[in-house]
Amino acid sequence: MNSLVLLNALDSVAVAVDGLEAGESGQCLGCGLGETVLAREAIPRGHKIALADIREGAPVIKYGLPIGVARCAIPAGAWVHSHNLESGLHGIGSYQPSGPFVWTGREASRELLARAGVPDRFMGYRRGGAVGIRSEVWVIPAVGCVNRAAEVVAELGRKEFGLDAFAFGHPYGCSQLGDDLEATRAILAGLAAHPNAAGAIVVSLGCESNTLAEFQAAIGSLERVRFIHLQTTEDEDEAARTALADLARVIAAEERVPVPLAELTIGIKCGGSDGFSGITANPLVGRVCELLVAAGGSVLMTEVPEMFGAETELMARANSPEVFADEVRMVNAFKDYFIAHGQEVFENPSPGNREGGITTLEEKSLGCIRKAGMVPVMDVIGYGRRRRGQGLTLISGPGNDLVSATALTAAGAQLILFTTGRGTPFGAPAPTLKIASNSDLAVRKPRWIDFDAGRVLAGVSFDDLALELFREVIAVAEGKPVQAELGGYREIAIFKDGVTL
Repeated sequence: MNSLVLLNALDSVAVAVDGLEAGESGQCLGCGLGETVLAREAIPRGHKIALADIREGAPVIKYGLPIGVARCAIPAGAWVHSHNLESGLHGIGSYQPSGPFVWTGREASRELLARAGVPDRFMGYRRGGAVGIRSEVWVIPAVGCVNRAAEVVAELGRKEFGLDAFAFGHPYGCSQLGDDLEATRAILAGLAAHPNAAGAIVVSLGCESNTLAEFQAAIGSLERVRFIHLQTTEDEDEAARTALADLARVIAAEERVPVPLAELTIGIKCGGSDGFSGITANPLVGRVCELLVAAGGSVLMTEVPEMFGAETELMARANSPEVFADEVRMVNAFKDYFIAHGQEVFENPSPGNREGGITTLEEKSLGCIRKAGMVPVMDVIGYGRRRRGQGLTLISGPGNDLVSATALTAAGAQLILFTTGRGTPFGAPAPTLKIASNSDLAVRKPRWIDFDAGRVLAGVSFDDLALELFREVIAVAEGKPVQAELGGYREIAIFKDGVTL
């Protein structure tokens, strides 16, 4: 008999693990229930089946919460998807605080780490007040028209000095105004100051809106940053060699030292999600986040449009009334952004998400936020800003994979946990550890995927897998390359919402 996953005893739908043919029965797993359901029609793998009759206009429940409303009457055993389920989201929300949040899982997480013998330290590079997990040179173009010049610098670093040097091209830094220019400057400054870079080289043309003086002020500490001003430099190749030789000496003198887990910051991101993402990979990452925060570490999360429909779950975990108010402003500001451009707030999921079994934005969002476990929200920061404190920080930003992963890196994530049900080769500047929601993807794309969370569906202990993934995070922090690094996938993208001159 085929298996169905029931996530909450209140749910009116379950997820077909291997798919069902019409007339086949599936048995519910989870929530202590074991009844069987007869499929009235074919149910694709990872898609939803109705457990009982659902009347037209009634909420459809998954994760114990509404994921939309029935477009028509849905009989028990029917396939539940876009043809009979629609989003219930509309416009700007009004939110009320639910009282102080108490995280009851901190001690249990600490005990699990202790029982498993997980070390409370890892080997990293201490660089002033920050800790890096890579010894690289990052070449940052101050403006898009010097992208190729920046790549030439990185090529010199690799070929002549044997450095792990990477250039991060982008199309911005000039012909932008106001907040749009400031956001570009903030993202690039965050990359230039990133602790994974033993040194950075900023390549400036000289006449761009992102002026060198303002860029230097945004970066802050310039101890590990070198600058090449192309319009005033007679021989830019010689200037590049001088900067690279200087940074090569710095790198040669570095060594890894033991540092507390409390100095590790991970970014969490999902992309190309499927019907299993909210069942396997995302909650597994959420458990890792709980373990890291219990050890004193930090987690960064963005993708605000993929909080729509689940935002009240995050708001209920605000650490203070001020953080709650910041969450409300962040969510409603992004809804205003959609509305100002004539778009509905529920214009999501993507075609790939739908093919994988996700029907509505509520369903996608409720699965998405499971990446953060149940830790309290300690802070909310704007796009391009850097982490200010420990614990879970929410960053204002879109869901686009490249844009949000870049924002996570610029905010201070030393590595990124990226869950996916359909797969993608891309990598952010920070090591991007890919976690497959299903074992089929992990088998088919071994050069993309680092960890198989689909084993949850095969009955592997959830805590055992979480500890395995946590140890993998530590191994990557100590230098183990992820598949994206091995494949040479390193790129950035910057969010733009302003005038181009």
